[in-house]
Amino acid sequence: MDTGAPKSAAETSAATESPTIAITKVQEQSSEALKDIAFGSLAGTVGKIVEYPFDTVKVRLQSQPDHLPLRYTGPLDCFRQSMSQDGLRGLYRGVSAPLIGAAAETACLFWSYSVAQDFLRSNVLKVNDGEDLPLSALVTAGAMSGGFTATILTPIELVKCRMQVPLQSPLDPTLRPGAGLMSASLSPFAVISDVSRREGLRGFWRGHTGTFLRETGGTAAWFGAWEATTLYLKTRLARQQHIRPSEAMLPLSQQMLSGAVAGMAYNFLFYPADTIKSKMQTGELSHSDGRLTFLGTGRELWRAHGMKGLYRGCGITVARSAPSSALIFTIVSNLKEAFA
Repeated sequence: MDTGAPKSAAETSAATESPTIAITKVQEQSSEALKDIAFGSLAGTVGKIVEYPFDTVKVRLQSQPDHLPLRYTGPLDCFRQSMSQDGLRGLYRGVSAPLIGAAAETACLFWSYSVAQDFLRSNVLKVNDGEDLPLSALVTAGAMSGGFTATILTPIELVKCRMQVPLQSPLDPTLRPGAGLMSASLSPFAVISDVSRREGLRGFWRGHTGTFLRETGGTAAWFGAWEATTLYLKTRLARQQHIRPSEAMLPLSQQMLSGAVAGMAYNFLFYPADTIKSKMQTGELSHSDGRLTFLGTGRELWRAHGMKGLYRGCGITVARSAPSSALIFTIVSNLKEAFA
């Protein structure tokens, strides 16, 4: 209730400054969002170039038919056969769509991770801006980030996986009636056109459940492992230098170590979900009427190959994720530091 009493100088100053403070805060958040998107896009592109040949081998191992003898005995055999048949160019087959996807995915992950942290800080934990969040909250923010990104990523992943299967497989759109055998001309647009014609718009989200589980759980592990490893290394360095952990500056090698640990955690913990997703996206289309489900595909894989089938290609995936993730986190962290 207005008592009519004159306002103090402090109250008048606060009332005058609050809109300015609010505008400044919005500008800062917008600036940080643009940095997350720009730096994440660059880091994702670099990481994808490094990891793509290994990702191709992984997809080819995962997509082998269950009812036929395995074409590849393992990652090295798959790499050897792929190089013999198509050369290095074959291992980068379909890289254009994943480069765009990697830029979009990584940008979205870092941006939504920051947004999720702000949401938890303001609406759940009620902590001040700038105050460090507990690791549990950072893991939760990572899960929220991954769940949001999965919806955008699924169509990109589907096109990527379809282009990575061996040439003249049942999923090569150039083998459709009237298309001829010009497999070398396969492009993302050919895959998009084929999926749209045969399965409609819904077909682009085939395997979304697997992508959602992989991204939600995997991104929680990705950011969680990075934050935990970084905190551990900073705490150890701070003890040696007799400073606070927040003041410690990790050398490049330890920054990359944190990123490598994050990448391996992301890929190993939820790898079966990725295997089922790849199987759904690259398998025969006889179940495209909607009967093909995440759990059904998982059961078929389990019956055919057991746990080994769900982790087929895991070794090479975890190995390639270490340098890729190390580069991504190191690039983003140092760019943020340089342009803070």
